Amino acid sequence: MSFPKYPKYKDSGVEWLGEVPEHWSMVPVRGLARAGLDTFTDGDWIESPYIADEGVRLIQTGNIGVGEYREKGFRYVSEQTFHLLRCTEVSPGDILICRLADPVGRACSAPNLGARMITSVDVCILKIRRGVDSRYVVYFFSSSPYLAFMKSVSRGGTRERVSRSFLGSVRFPLPSKKEQDAIAAFLDHETGKIDALIEEQRRLIELLKEKRQAVISHAVTKGLDPNVPMKDSGVEWLGEVPVHWELWKVSHAFRGIGSGTTPPSNQPQWYEEGTVPWVTTSELRESSIVDTKKRITERALSEFSSLQMHPPGSLVIAMYGATIGRLGFLNVAATTNQACCVLSRPEAVEPAFAFYWFLAFKDVVIRLYASGGGQPNINQETIAALRVAAPSRQEQQSIAQFLHQNLAGMDALIEEAQSAISLFQERRSALISSAVTGKIDVRGWQAGVESDEPELAMVAEEPAGYSGQGGAA
Repeated sequence: MSFPKYPKYKDSGVEWLGEVPEHWSMVPVRGLARAGLDTFTDGDWIESPYIADEGVRLIQTGNIGVGEYREKGFRYVSEQTFHLLRCTEVSPGDILICRLADPVGRACSAPNLGARMITSVDVCILKIRRGVDSRYVVYFFSSSPYLAFMKSVSRGGTRERVSRSFLGSVRFPLPSKKEQDAIAAFLDHETGKIDALIEEQRRLIELLKEKRQAVISHAVTKGLDPNVPMKDSGVEWLGEVPVHWELWKVSHAFRGIGSGTTPPSNQPQWYEEGTVPWVTTSELRESSIVDTKKRITERALSEFSSLQMHPPGSLVIAMYGATIGRLGFLNVAATTNQACCVLSRPEAVEPAFAFYWFLAFKDVVIRLYASGGGQPNINQETIAALRVAAPSRQEQQSIAQFLHQNLAGMDALIEEAQSAISLFQERRSALISSAVTGKIDVRGWQAGVESDEPELAMVAEEPAGYSGQGGAA
């Protein structure tokens, strides 16, 4: 699908935008608003005590995606609060522009949520005037040149942002209404096709991940022999295991169970020119750790009693918050922060087998044993008390090797699908940017005309080696 350029271009007068078609106008963003009060205004400052369980729906910054509304929980204010604070009502079809990262300036059309709506103070409400296609406007606010510019001019301490007055002054390329409609229709159609391809790849990834998890769970609870007799493990959520497997407490299976600490970050003697590897949970990615992002000094290691060196081959488990349940292997001797639990010096359970066991039952352990609300935690005592059913160490090694070999193929397929998604997303972004900045002329486009462009001819084909049942062939 190749498109011509416009016959003539002119300098837009905007450095980051460059040339635009000669007949296009340039208007400030505030010039897109219809006449009247509160047609280009910020949302309302709603403090926590005003949040209610029902009433007028509150749209927050997290709901504003790049070109799309994202549902992320439900917040309301009462009708009484709505009138008390003289809130500005959002109507379906209004454009909501987020003045906060990430990214600054992203926008979407307000959906019809079946209730009255308001939005938070860091979201700008743009009520479009006649002669402007809101779809075209949202597409422009989703374009790479615009978002890159907004990022370059945003300022802030804890979070980058722009002011409404600055946003209103940003110059906006505006063709005729007919041409806006044509560009929007073209992008609706073409991005819809790309979105469908992306969704196919995402479904494929989910199928592969489900298959991967099933393979792990079966191997670490049933073993590799399909004919082995089974017995009740005595652990309700574990179920039956092979009759010759034994049940081990983690505290008996490993002679070393430890953690670490975080020396005060504002004291350079603990970190400057440090040579001791120091692991944090951000480095746990279901893989081996051959180096660490941070190091501490020998002095820190000697003066903080809770810091200890853990030997290579140790299994590291994240215990807190958003990273809870993440795993990693130490390929180097290292110490850790307090959010890591380290299993070392195996007595009865191989670290590689324990690694896959924790992968299989991470969600169960968190659900049953974690404490805390939105940020659940487990501790060393909880991990030490867990019971692992396991065969001989030789059989554990065989199971771990089997999983290592079989999961590698599935991981490669997942990575291939993720790469395809990235390519499709890049293509989508480039198409939007080209259309809304006038780099291509789509006025002659018609839906249903076959594409001859290789990028769009790409389809979400099942990668080689993938079976329709979600497994590797």
